[in-house]
Amino acid sequence: MSSSAASYARILGANDRINVVVMGVGGRGSVLTQDFANASGVVVTDLCDPDYRRCDEANAALAENGFAKARVHSDIRKALESSDTDLMVVAAPDHWHTPGAILGLQAGKHVYVEKPVSHNPAEGELLVKAQEHHGKVVQVGNQQRSAPESIELIDKIRQGELGDIYKVYTWYANRRDTIGNGKVVPAPDWLDWELWQGPAPRSDYQDNVVHYNWHWFWGTGETCNNAMHELDIARWAIGADYPDKVEVRGARRFHTDDDWEMYDTIEATYSFADVTVIWEGHSCNRVNKHGRGRGTLIYGTKGWAIVDRNGYEIYDLRGKLQHEVKVEVASATTDTRGGGPLNILHVNNFLGVIRGTITDLHSPVDVGHKSTLMCHLANIAYRTGETLECDPSNGRPVNEAADKLWSREYEPGWEPTV
Repeated sequence: MSSSAASYARILGANDRINVVVMGVGGRGSVLTQDFANASGVVVTDLCDPDYRRCDEANAALAENGFAKARVHSDIRKALESSDTDLMVVAAPDHWHTPGAILGLQAGKHVYVEKPVSHNPAEGELLVKAQEHHGKVVQVGNQQRSAPESIELIDKIRQGELGDIYKVYTWYANRRDTIGNGKVVPAPDWLDWELWQGPAPRSDYQDNVVHYNWHWFWGTGETCNNAMHELDIARWAIGADYPDKVEVRGARRFHTDDDWEMYDTIEATYSFADVTVIWEGHSCNRVNKHGRGRGTLIYGTKGWAIVDRNGYEIYDLRGKLQHEVKVEVASATTDTRGGGPLNILHVNNFLGVIRGTITDLHSPVDVGHKSTLMCHLANIAYRTGETLECDPSNGRPVNEAADKLWSREYEPGWEPTV
């Protein structure tokens, strides 16, 4: 085998390498397992998933790529007992993101947590406090923050190239199939249903929820699933923290009659003082806009720009192209695994901060929380049917109905605490 991250990691001293435990090794977790394993001086030592098959698959992929197989766990609490691990990756379902990350921090681990940061706004606030309390590095997995092209565009915006920003339009489109009508059945023998639920209140196993379709039942929905990326770029571009008003229109399940509980179509409008941000999501109608299935369009008084994971373009007020930068290798956009070079850049930024060779963490937890909160606010506006009036100092709605959706109920004994 040629010299690689795998062989390099083996010749490092034990004190020089970073040992990683990955929680949730299907989908995004399978990609992140390989990205961390391939990073210099990193060894994936532990895999954790309540689906017993997934750890076997992840270990087979590690072996195929020349890495040692990792220890296997179904219970993250057991996995975190290993004193030789330094870093935890949280790529489990959304209801596990904050509880899992807090368990990792309490065990003394640095944490890479997938988006959305939280299942509800209160969890996001709690995770910010937990990071401050434990002092470990927490990187949120909105990887476009590490795109050199996006960083370059934001720098140009800060330098005034677009003038004053007054509107940002963001979108995402996909063609998701029906999830059908499920049945309550015994959990399959390959799944520990108790551990899969973890902090969530207990329910019967339904055969069309695991693995991916849990997104469409009451919880985080497409906005937390994908808007987090584009809304994060929008908030970054305008340099704002929290909106003062959130309104949702046209949110419904249009495309089929099945168990899908949340919307498949939504438009959310956020007011930030003098700037308007719009999110338009289409889960089941893949309409490209400006030739893209997802992106961010930024309006300024001197011109406009469009940016996605594959680069950016700047136009003047007459629509004449002024500047264009494209990546050499495109990143995945609408698939559920989301692999590509941006992952590697984001992982390396995280590792560099842990090692002290980099000081600028691209997506710290307080940044990720603010962008995730925008997604939660759209979902709360949708569920209450109200326009939310928010405190611009912390994003909290003053609406009484919204207050009831700020947190959630937990299975007794599983409540995340700091």
